[in-house]
Amino acid sequence: MVARIEPLRYKQNATSREVMPSKGPQRRREQATRAFARTSLPLLHRVFWLPATLTVSLAALSFLSRFQENTTLNRSVVTAVIVLLVWQMVLYLRSRRTSVAPSFQVVLRPQHYVQALVQGAVFIYWGWYWPPVFHMAWLLVAQLLFAYVFDMLISWTRHNSYILGFGPIPIIFSTNLFLWFKDDWFYLQFLMIAVGFMGKEFVKWSRDGRLTHIFNPSAFSLGLFSLVLIATNTTELTWAEEIATTLVRAPNIYLFLFLTGLVVMYFFSITLVAGSAAIALFGSSALYSAVTGVPYFIDSEIPAAVFLGLHLLVTDPSTSPKTPIGKSVFGVLYGLGVFSLYSLLGALGAPTFYDKLLCVPLLNLSVQQIDRATHFLHGRSPVSQHVPRWTAARTNLACMAVWILFFGVMTTMGRADGKHTGDSIPFWQQACTDGRRNACQRLLSIEAVYCDDNSAWACNEVGGHYTLGRIATPDNELAAAYFSRACELRFQAGCVNLLNPGHFNSANPKTLDLRLLLRERKQNLIEMNEKDLYARACGHDWAFACIPGIP
Repeated sequence: MVARIEPLRYKQNATSREVMPSKGPQRRREQATRAFARTSLPLLHRVFWLPATLTVSLAALSFLSRFQENTTLNRSVVTAVIVLLVWQMVLYLRSRRTSVAPSFQVVLRPQHYVQALVQGAVFIYWGWYWPPVFHMAWLLVAQLLFAYVFDMLISWTRHNSYILGFGPIPIIFSTNLFLWFKDDWFYLQFLMIAVGFMGKEFVKWSRDGRLTHIFNPSAFSLGLFSLVLIATNTTELTWAEEIATTLVRAPNIYLFLFLTGLVVMYFFSITLVAGSAAIALFGSSALYSAVTGVPYFIDSEIPAAVFLGLHLLVTDPSTSPKTPIGKSVFGVLYGLGVFSLYSLLGALGAPTFYDKLLCVPLLNLSVQQIDRATHFLHGRSPVSQHVPRWTAARTNLACMAVWILFFGVMTTMGRADGKHTGDSIPFWQQACTDGRRNACQRLLSIEAVYCDDNSAWACNEVGGHYTLGRIATPDNELAAAYFSRACELRFQAGCVNLLNPGHFNSANPKTLDLRLLLRERKQNLIEMNEKDLYARACGHDWAFACIPGIP
């Protein structure tokens, strides 16, 4: 669907009565300005009504209770409105001065609205099981309004024309599927969006005979801001960790992402990118587990947030290779990049959930090199002569069939939804005892997380590690803090340890602890009956839970 409002230009006619050569250039400019005012200003007003209306709508949001409850959040919106209004006024005055008005062309592209629908489905399903997503809804609307106006104004500033469609929606949705700033720092969210659109507008290259943006807009801003957050150690300003870990609260999230991803794969032939990335990552994780005896990603072969990323972040058709071989190479590099960055970030003491974001801009930069290399090899490889010359659609369907088969195998092996080896704390305890790679550090980290979730047993265990000094540097003060926390949560062994510094008494988890410790994929086990709960504990290798008569 295409509709167009053409640029408004005043053109002098040599036969016009208003053109009087004898009056000189100054006179002609004045006459042109008056003619523009008479014939074009009404149309100029109609062009600017769209950004003005969107900006006023953004301003209206600041009066909602969601924005009134936080002063910084409210001021962030108001500041964004002021910036956009000033920018519009500058462009309006420029149009009057130059007698050239901006224009916009309506183009509704399937890759934008289909992807937006899929991303919206992810938000709804995820938010159903993690309420902060729905609490973010009005902030998402504010970002969309800001994005449309900002994108329109930056385009008018440079070209006097704008393509109006659904383009900003998948950019905003993609950004928010991976990173939000908290309310006290929400102005940085607007800045991150602005950086993404500026990257799309300013950072371009010639590809296939036309000028196009190099970076996936959302991936560009996500990667850049991730680097800044890591360098400044300020991840706590965002919801990044919660976003990375709460996707699994939605039941069967892998199956849901797989099914919604098939829609995008079918329409836009990105199967080779996503599938190659998943296979490379799964294969690397499996190889690591076979060699070390412990999972690479603790409780999954491919973390849910990474599985989301390889479907809806790295697969932008505009910033990925065009050829089948190029797409495969691109996907494999993404999988290996995530695998490597996970270890690198962990070694640097940085949050590992940035792994899926940092490598995308680098891959975008390598697209032309990948295309050139694949074209070169394709023309010289004897294998290419025997490859069936199918249409792009048929090739994509064949790749989808392979991807469906792979996911089926992955699910059957228990490497998607459901129980995973890394879900079991007794597994990590035994792996630590056996001296498996990184097992002790991970055991300490896992127990600390469960302590933060109010597991008294976990708090007592962490205190014991800092008391005994076997897998952590001895720290009596820190140990006392954990024992105190366990005692506050009414865990008797924690109280005993608090009263006897330097000694450690352990005890089996209580029923409430098990409801926290056995949450495969963060499931809510509060209402599970004790018989089923202890059966699950037995399945997780808690020996005491397997004794007949317990509970």
